[in-house]
Amino acid sequence: MAAGRAIYGVNTGFGELASTRISRERLTQMQRNLVLSHACGVGEPLSQQESRAILFLRVNELSRGFSGVRPALIEHLVAMLDAGIAPLIPSRGSVGASGDLAPQAHMALAVIGEGDVLRRGRRVGARQALRRAGLRPFVLAEKEGLALLNGTQAMQSVGGLALLSAERVWRACTLACAASLDALTGTPAPYDEAVSRLKPHPGQIAAARALRRLLEGSDIRRSHAVGDPRVQDSYSLRCAPQVHGAVLDRLAEARRVVEIEMRSVTDNPLIVGGRVISGGNFHGQALSFAFDSAAGAMTALANMSERRSFQLTAAAAPRLKAFLAADPGVESGYMIAQYAAAALASENKTLAHPASADSVPTSANKEDFVSMGMWSALKFKRVVWNAAQVAAIELVCAAQAIEFHRPLRSGRGVERALAILRSQVKASRGDEVLSGKLETAREMILSGAFEED
Repeated sequence: MAAGRAIYGVNTGFGELASTRISRERLTQMQRNLVLSHACGVGEPLSQQESRAILFLRVNELSRGFSGVRPALIEHLVAMLDAGIAPLIPSRGSVGASGDLAPQAHMALAVIGEGDVLRRGRRVGARQALRRAGLRPFVLAEKEGLALLNGTQAMQSVGGLALLSAERVWRACTLACAASLDALTGTPAPYDEAVSRLKPHPGQIAAARALRRLLEGSDIRRSHAVGDPRVQDSYSLRCAPQVHGAVLDRLAEARRVVEIEMRSVTDNPLIVGGRVISGGNFHGQALSFAFDSAAGAMTALANMSERRSFQLTAAAAPRLKAFLAADPGVESGYMIAQYAAAALASENKTLAHPASADSVPTSANKEDFVSMGMWSALKFKRVVWNAAQVAAIELVCAAQAIEFHRPLRSGRGVERALAILRSQVKASRGDEVLSGKLETAREMILSGAFEED
């Protein structure tokens, strides 16, 4: 800069204004103006966990030393994390172009003492929160405002946390499938290791192994293993390793992409070997593809789970009564629980349309192809929540169906999980309001209550 070179975002304007040179005495004001002008987010705020994750991921990236910021800025961000400060960040406004400009501008607002934050669960002004933490609003120098805004941290945060939840939902769906198989007196023969060896996708092998472990030692299976006239179960039971396994493989690929992104430098321009290089690492296409793929996979997982709930409530097996009611007709049992699963599964079918198929030009066409990565992440988050609720409905229905088989017990893994479920969701003894039970089961899934099973 001292040599009079034009350096994007340091002594030039931003985006389409990159050709505008800025005098040295105005550079600090330009960085502050950048943060203020880009804080255009709207809509409901991100969660406190998501907001703090963005702050952490920004620290993680700037610490790599390729962004041209002072260590003091990184130390300030760390101090905010240690003080429990979560910038209040509206969820809408990013097209994943130069990264997540609007959401990260709201994060940067808190850094300079503007806007609002959450601290210890309370909404307060950023300046007040910084003062209580013994901090002053940070004064940005050249490049530092841009370094806070440019990057993919918002989509990393929202989509990455949703991916962790998706992995928990996968385990819960696999558990629910095992419980449903026993409740419907199905056969675990398709889960035999010999079958998966002939189609050795890693996810399929893992799913079949998990199902076998969950069903091991089932009294219910032994009770009908001989003399059952049925030859094959429906696909939602028989093909579970193939479908659940394919979903697991898609989630694993999404995790690989997210972890690479978290190890990356997504700022612009970059300081590499003494050179200032203006590039495009801020573009969120890899994450957009990953979250879209994972959303499609979770949609399929929820669809299959809903189909098993349908069978459980349709009295599609011996010993089960219609809609799992003790006195069908007088009681409706779990009839409408399946409706709720169907509604959410269908909602996911709409949400599964890939955000990455879209693009819209911005910044006077300088940014003419964008990733829509933030929308992909937000959409994926909703798909995962819906899938968690669908899985919870199947699990509660399967647990109620197994009550019709008592005193026989299901597999050891299933019974351990049912004991965890019953600690908070008791068996029904007649018609009742089911919403609370279904929502409790969902929160148990999302909190990882069934991770060991």
